[in-house]
Amino acid sequence: MDLHLKILFDRFQEQFGSGPGLGPGSGACLMKVEGISPNFIKSIFRAAAALYRTEPWKRFHPGHFFGVRVGKDSDWSGKKYPFPCAQFIGGDGGDVGFYLFRSENDAKRMTGSRETVRVPNVELLRVTYELETLMFPSNRKMIKSFSLEASGSDRFPVVDVARCTTSSDLRFRSPTFEELRFVYAFMRAISMVHPLLQVDKEVGPHLSGLICFEPFIETVDVQWPSEMAKGNDLVAVTISHPPGQAYEDKPSSTASSTPTKYAEPPKEEFFMDVRVNSKSGSMQCAMCDKEVNGDQSLCCGRCRAVVYCGSVCQKQHWKESHKSMCGLYKAMMEREEELAMKIFMFPCSAEQPCKWLESLEIHQKGMWRRKCNCYSHCLFGLLPVKSGLWDSWGGLNDEEYPRDSPFHNQLTSPILLSGWSEYYNLRSLPLSSPVADILSHPLTVYYILTALSISSKNLLLKGKEVILHYLGPEGELDWMPAFAEISHLLNGLGNIQIVMVGPEVPTNLSGTTSGISSRVRVNLVRGFYQEEATYLPSPHAVVALNCELDRYASWGGALDLIKAMGIPAFFTEQSELTCTNTKQVLRSAGLHITHPVTPNPFRSPVKNHGSSSNLPSYCNGFVLGVNT
Repeated sequence: MDLHLKILFDRFQEQFGSGPGLGPGSGACLMKVEGISPNFIKSIFRAAAALYRTEPWKRFHPGHFFGVRVGKDSDWSGKKYPFPCAQFIGGDGGDVGFYLFRSENDAKRMTGSRETVRVPNVELLRVTYELETLMFPSNRKMIKSFSLEASGSDRFPVVDVARCTTSSDLRFRSPTFEELRFVYAFMRAISMVHPLLQVDKEVGPHLSGLICFEPFIETVDVQWPSEMAKGNDLVAVTISHPPGQAYEDKPSSTASSTPTKYAEPPKEEFFMDVRVNSKSGSMQCAMCDKEVNGDQSLCCGRCRAVVYCGSVCQKQHWKESHKSMCGLYKAMMEREEELAMKIFMFPCSAEQPCKWLESLEIHQKGMWRRKCNCYSHCLFGLLPVKSGLWDSWGGLNDEEYPRDSPFHNQLTSPILLSGWSEYYNLRSLPLSSPVADILSHPLTVYYILTALSISSKNLLLKGKEVILHYLGPEGELDWMPAFAEISHLLNGLGNIQIVMVGPEVPTNLSGTTSGISSRVRVNLVRGFYQEEATYLPSPHAVVALNCELDRYASWGGALDLIKAMGIPAFFTEQSELTCTNTKQVLRSAGLHITHPVTPNPFRSPVKNHGSSSNLPSYCNGFVLGVNT
């Protein structure tokens, strides 16, 4: 009998909710929102799924309130933020999701010790994650029609606005277009910053058992999807805990430090054997540059990103610089799961490039020779080559590399791609093929010209030629067979002239033109861009892949020229940390970042390993742009 009662109670909970919360969904459907588009709905569901993966309700309970500011209050109707206070539900059992309130006072009035209290004339916005099988038919139909992303394995967000009447009944309505924009910005921002909150160890739990967190405030830039943007691509979102928390001026802070409190001294539990992240090889201490083996090194136990030779260097580095960056590094490490491409079936970690290549039987073969240092003595662009794609791709099986043949499918011209899965399917390549590691360069170029640069895309759609200035080529000078793939993707429409300019172009190749395919030709020019640009055809776009702008002073002149020309320019970097440095360089050059930092869908799936850090790093990992 007890077992039957338990099963019935579990079913009741699944259908009607339990614990803190206002009960089951109201049946509100986003399709009913005036002015909404399918892409808008898809963006909401993607943001909700990204937040769900971070599981904030495992740390926070309804008694933890967060302040929310999105842009300026004047950006919103009534000149004030629609829902400036948030709480997560589900930490105490019952419905999983979050509520947004009109004020902190409303949030406190509705938060009881064991359940959500219905307070007359108080309105709140709810986002609850519900099982698809228990959702209203209109929502199930919407999910299937638009192939919306699930949160976890089987849940989807339901968004509605609830209002308590004087008789304690609930009245529901669908959110407005503006309210959904606010919800989107909140979900994107909170998923990035909530892992930064630190438990306040000086203050014990409340009598209620509620864990206390240190006062916190952080501002992040959130990119609006095109269907939500209203003049600006970026919006600054500030999350604070408690809601009234304000920034404090700290004399010791640096330009790169976060406002969050990270002042406590390092403790022994912050040390962790780096073998958690490293399987082999030697790394360098971030403080003294000493080379240490993986089994002899430590990493910061809070962020797990930085490697040390011992506790002395760790403590010194904490005092000198790491204290202000630890929270930022921790947030970057939290996103490692999101950046990893798990669709591939070959090893996607090249801690030791030679061994990685050997495991795939392509070491020192074809174009792969530029993926390790074995041929570093050979100038870029001058690797000895044999004829034929089979040799260029290192002897991979015929079905494992793209053939020099057009697409026979009835496809649009040019073919528009969204990521590796679509490309591999289009080319009938097995996911065990590692060619994405090299194709990342040409397909990133193609993605920029057909998805990010609107003017270039329009020219190609009209069958015209696009001129691209490609700055700082190195290893890609030996990858011309891979760049020929761009011609096939154009699918018989338009032409691309790529002018590769840089000091690494060999003298004997400078001034040469290579017609690598019928619709793509490459000109090679040796020298610095600012000195050679006068003699080059005017570009429609400029790209620099894995550019590391902060490492080379010669970039200064090139950036001045890009600013003067006003031509769209796109840059890729391997990690979020190098993106931060690149943004500073661009802003110092007076360039406004108009395409914010976003993960590149055609980044290499192979994770790179830094000498002194474990930060997620991928070739062409992130893309940003100016003058777009």
